Amino acid sequence: MILHELLNYDTLRLIWWLLIGVLLVGFAVTDGFDLGTGILLPFVAHTDLERRVVINSIGPVWEGNQVWLILGGGAVFAAWPQLYAVSFSGFYLAMFAILIALILRPVAFKFRSKREQPQWRQRWDAVLFFSGLVPALIFGVAMGNVLQGVPFRFSADMHIFYDGSFFDLLNPFALLAGLVSVAMLVMHGAAWLVLKTDGPVAERARRYGLLAALLTILLFAVAGGLLWSSVEGYRITSVVDVMGPSNPLLKTAEVQAGAWFTNYAAHPWTLAAPLAGFIGALGAALALAARRGGLGLLAAALSIAGIILSVGASMFPFILPSSIDPRASLTVWDSSSSHLTLFIMLVVTGIFIPLILAYTTWVYHVLWGKVDQNAIRDDSSHAY
Repeated sequence: MILHELLNYDTLRLIWWLLIGVLLVGFAVTDGFDLGTGILLPFVAHTDLERRVVINSIGPVWEGNQVWLILGGGAVFAAWPQLYAVSFSGFYLAMFAILIALILRPVAFKFRSKREQPQWRQRWDAVLFFSGLVPALIFGVAMGNVLQGVPFRFSADMHIFYDGSFFDLLNPFALLAGLVSVAMLVMHGAAWLVLKTDGPVAERARRYGLLAALLTILLFAVAGGLLWSSVEGYRITSVVDVMGPSNPLLKTAEVQAGAWFTNYAAHPWTLAAPLAGFIGALGAALALAARRGGLGLLAAALSIAGIILSVGASMFPFILPSSIDPRASLTVWDSSSSHLTLFIMLVVTGIFIPLILAYTTWVYHVLWGKVDQNAIRDDSSHAY
């Protein structure tokens, strides 16, 4: 069987570009409400019992939700090695901060209730807040920097040079993107708490979630306006060889004002992504106002998917533009693994993603329902 007769190289590249978007959305939608719940913990829970209720709402599922992050990192490593090399070297300190937060989170879950002293538990509650806020903020900051271009270049022998610093990442537009990320995940976490808890915790979560949904709409609109007026995009100026080798230096590219919006003009159906971002956040606000946690969770998930996919729709075919050498920018057509690797990875992914979806669905089905405060108070279940 000849691989070229199954799927062309350009088709596989496009499929893997779509799959990376699916994996990012999968992580943001599943682990997103975990991060949002952690951020909300100090605000919606005022007593130790209430804090245990909040923690136990995500306790059984947060670890499984992180599978999407691991799968996404592995997919980038195997399918887009140049993207992996540039992003993990350029964003090294940012990635390290995320890893610290994600490493501390399971420790906080396991150790928080080992001692009854209030100070002990308050410290671990602060860790859970930190481990929710830092990834949510940094992932958004990273997206903001990707849209502006990252200061990297290649030598003639394809050696990577990154000419930026950690503090260069903390520019105003990137921080705004970080706030969009935090707001949308807080909205998602609040909807989850309304669904999984009751009483004062659910009511406080509803109020904070309503505010976060409105902030998501506002901040997303402001970010879009700045992207149009102040952030320059990129465009390819040479003939694109979609079947060509993975060498970014074989093309030419330039910076152009408004380039990130040309795809919307050429393909109006791509406007569905940003519209989903706005409509989902508005739907989440209305659902939370009506105390409909389930609908709020679905609407927040739609908003998250729309916001993330709007970045991909704006940038296509760019994946990671270079702000100091536009020619070195990574695109869908010149930064992937080989045809054979992409095909094998597609087969493996086609097997394992349905398995992940199946066991995730089963876990949520088994654990459906609100957290029982009495069971936590009496320690009659495996509660944190």
